[in-house]
Amino acid sequence: MQMGKHEIRRRVCQQRDSLGPAEITRKSALIGQKLRLLPAYCRARKVMFFLSFRSEVDTRRMVEESMARGMQVLVPRAVPASRELIPSLLLDWERDLAPGAYGIPEPRPEALRPAQPGEIDLLVVPGVAFDLKGNRLGYGGGYYDRFIRTLKPECLLVAPAFELQLLPAVPVEAWDRPVDWIVTEARVIFTGRKFAGLHGQ
Repeated sequence: MQMGKHEIRRRVCQQRDSLGPAEITRKSALIGQKLRLLPAYCRARKVMFFLSFRSEVDTRRMVEESMARGMQVLVPRAVPASRELIPSLLLDWERDLAPGAYGIPEPRPEALRPAQPGEIDLLVVPGVAFDLKGNRLGYGGGYYDRFIRTLKPECLLVAPAFELQLLPAVPVEAWDRPVDWIVTEARVIFTGRKFAGLHGQ
């Protein structure tokens, strides 16, 4: 019997939460190394990252290294009333960010520098579980599903994930857009979307 979304979220998050801090740090570093080698990442001028929380793949080092490369790095601020994300230009991790509505780091109101979603070249997107076709199961709030629809068609989606987050299949809806790459501590999975192929594998 196929598991429903709620059960998948519960089981995968439970497994991910069982990872120790040192293991999360080590595996996240390996994922970051692979991300930096992606041609699409190297070519991107404006990149948006999710800011990690709890046992997610740690994106802080990826964010700071991207800023050091001279990329324009955007991070999201959540608007709970409308379940929307505002992409904001990040200039300084310590000064710009504070825990937001869900405890996740996000731009302080005084450090909010809104950007247009249509300007983003590459989106580093979170998720609970993924399959090898690039289908993504999020946390259920719909924030990223809504946000992805506002991106330009050629904006590429990259999902950093631990191997334990990969499943044979995840439930999808008609409006869901697969990610173009999944980057784990062990491999890089290209899902074959046509725009991704244009940008190099």
